[in-house]
Amino acid sequence: MALKEELKLKRGFGLVEHEAMLNIYYTTASLRKSADSFFKALGLTDVQFNVMMLLIYQGGDEGLSQVQLSDMMLVNRANVTTLIDRMEKAGLVMRTSHSDDRRTNIIKLTAKGKKVFEKAEPMYEQMIKKSMAGFTKNDLSKVISVLEKVRANINEN
Repeated sequence: MALKEELKLKRGFGLVEHEAMLNIYYTTASLRKSADSFFKALGLTDVQFNVMMLLIYQGGDEGLSQVQLSDMMLVNRANVTTLIDRMEKAGLVMRTSHSDDRRTNIIKLTAKGKKVFEKAEPMYEQMIKKSMAGFTKNDLSKVISVLEKVRANINEN
């Protein structure tokens, strides 16, 4: 359905660029709402799941520092500290001091965190496939390319 109809607008858009940008915003909001509902049913947030995914696929057995996590998540380091505090309290992750630099915390999933992730990941993959149903690999490559161009334009400013 066209965004104009979804938003019940009386008039169309003056600029096609504006319509495209609002489509990105609206789609992001829809994805966010769907993800919030999905992860809430699992007792997680999307950000917590993202941390778990990064620890599994980027950290391996060594884990990741909080600085590495904040860089990969594109969030403020203080926000990562609060997030890790909550996840540690829930028993999903543990902090250890880096062997060479005691000021650096290494974050790893606990056995409980791994179990939660192993339960959530297949359901997450199903949700992603459902959201992207009907797209060919070529379509998805085009979406990725277009969004990369948008980010590049934004980052130029």
